[in-house]
Amino acid sequence: MNDTAMSPLTVTPLGFIPDLKNATLVPFNETACENWKEIHHLVFHVANICFAVGLVIPTTLNLHMIFLRGLLTIGCALFIIWATLYRCALDIMIWNSVFLVVNLLHFIYLVYKRRPIKIEKELSSLYKRMFEPLHVPPELFQRLTGQFCNIQSLKTGQAYAAEDKTSVDDRLSILLKGKMKVSYRGHFLHNIYPCAFIDSPEFRSTQMNRGEKFQVTIIADDNCKFLCWSRERLTYFLESEPFLYEIFKYLIGKDITNKLYSLNDPTLNDKASKKIDRQPSLCSQLSVMQMRNSMASTSDSEDGLQMFLRGTSSASSLR
Repeated sequence: MNDTAMSPLTVTPLGFIPDLKNATLVPFNETACENWKEIHHLVFHVANICFAVGLVIPTTLNLHMIFLRGLLTIGCALFIIWATLYRCALDIMIWNSVFLVVNLLHFIYLVYKRRPIKIEKELSSLYKRMFEPLHVPPELFQRLTGQFCNIQSLKTGQAYAAEDKTSVDDRLSILLKGKMKVSYRGHFLHNIYPCAFIDSPEFRSTQMNRGEKFQVTIIADDNCKFLCWSRERLTYFLESEPFLYEIFKYLIGKDITNKLYSLNDPTLNDKASKKIDRQPSLCSQLSVMQMRNSMASTSDSEDGLQMFLRGTSSASSLR
């Protein structure tokens, strides 16, 4: 055995100071990129191009999130191909497989949200006339009309509500087809035409007082179809959708105003009522509620009705 052979572990004596000037330096090419490795395969660069394009898409673009997720998905798929076929790197393949699944799920969800919403044929005219001009999204309208309401029908002569008998707490309805006639003790007040609320004054009045009865009789003048909501479930749904809640406040107020004008001019037809597009005032809303909810309490004789109609007609002539 050679006594001069160096031991793998060299013990430095205590107090020994190493000579740094004569120390052997590590070759430079082992710590710095003196010799660059060869360029990776084209698949690697195409994947990075997909990432770059996806990240520079402006957020002002309407479908920018769909494009971003789609390009990230393509880039991850190309990275998996590159790591599997040209690099044989298991860790790179596994990580990009995880990223691929995450981005693919996001991409599918975003595309699903952008799917075209099909509105039922019976409700399409209602949406186009009342809700689309107020920028209500089709999916929100579908939620409004798809969960807690149904379409009901009445034949000619059947009653939707009878005065002093039918409760106003149960439902809220919009007429889809046909025509209804509103009367008080046999006296005609006004008509209700398609795309108008049937019981909007009662809905507004019962927000303050529960347990009331209809003060008027509403009868189908033709074969009618109407969209009917459960009052309680509709109120609960609108509380969770502030935008739609404001839309309903406007639509119901406008409908009350239209009924007021129809009451002032009983000859007002559907074509003329469509032209009335004023935002309802508090005065007009209270006038119709007073008409429907307090006529019976003012007088039991027909003179009270005639005085009310005479007063509204004179007010209309003054305007």
